[in-house]
Amino acid sequence: MPNSTSPIPTRALVVGMVREDGTLPAGELFDVAEAYGLTAEQVRSCLRRLVAEGMLTRDGSGRSATYRSTSGARSELERQLRRSQVARNQDDAGRGWDRRWRLVAFTIPESKRAVRDDLRVWLLRMGAAAIHSGLYVSTHPFLPLVDEEATRLGVGEYLVAAESDELVVGSERDPRRLAASLWPVADLASGYNGFVDAFAALPEDLEKMLSRHERPDEAELLAQMMTVGMRFAEVSLHDPFLPPELLPRPWPGRTARQLMARVHRAGSLLRGDAQRPNLFRVFDEAARHGI
Repeated sequence: MPNSTSPIPTRALVVGMVREDGTLPAGELFDVAEAYGLTAEQVRSCLRRLVAEGMLTRDGSGRSATYRSTSGARSELERQLRRSQVARNQDDAGRGWDRRWRLVAFTIPESKRAVRDDLRVWLLRMGAAAIHSGLYVSTHPFLPLVDEEATRLGVGEYLVAAESDELVVGSERDPRRLAASLWPVADLASGYNGFVDAFAALPEDLEKMLSRHERPDEAELLAQMMTVGMRFAEVSLHDPFLPPELLPRPWPGRTARQLMARVHRAGSLLRGDAQRPNLFRVFDEAARHGI
């Protein structure tokens, strides 16, 4: 079993360890945290904060306690899963760009500044780029989702949306050069290459363990998988999942997703019937579709 684990935020580990059914057994969490070298007090402090924020509820105490995610936490996960669907659709064979730019503009009053900031963050996480402070562009057909989010935030009346087959920013109209100027394509490529270099050997190591019918230590395996998942999420969080026509080739983001899918498949088989952490739901579609 590969034993290299790099430090990750305690909060990210705790939230990522919540199971698909919304439960988080404290004993399982403490075992994995120990494999990372985190102290019990670090974990307990994080759990107290999440309960105080209303993200988790608690039944019982100590290592025998069970935490449960709230509706707010589940809603946030569903929004992240929608974003991961964009990545899978982008990788599916035969799905080229329709050469349409989606534009979203808004002028939200200062009295709703916090909500305005929430909408901006959401747009960026969904892969849009800011042309100006109140004007965003995306290559994806996500306008229905924008309308849904703006309605949820109560600012739908301030929204203007449009589609166009041509975009000019300054004097630039070439789609590839526009993409390179609006989105951090070079930085993303560097991040994905670093991820692939760091974990290139892991899928084969896990697959060899499967072929030998080995049973790794549960906490160590889960810690290793969480490390890979967290590191992948750190890079992909900033990925707008641009169409292949706008990206350098070969694009290392696709290679990284393929690597992540192999780790997910092999790790899940090694864990058998054990409940999966919610973090891994993001990679289920990739694993099922072999990307």
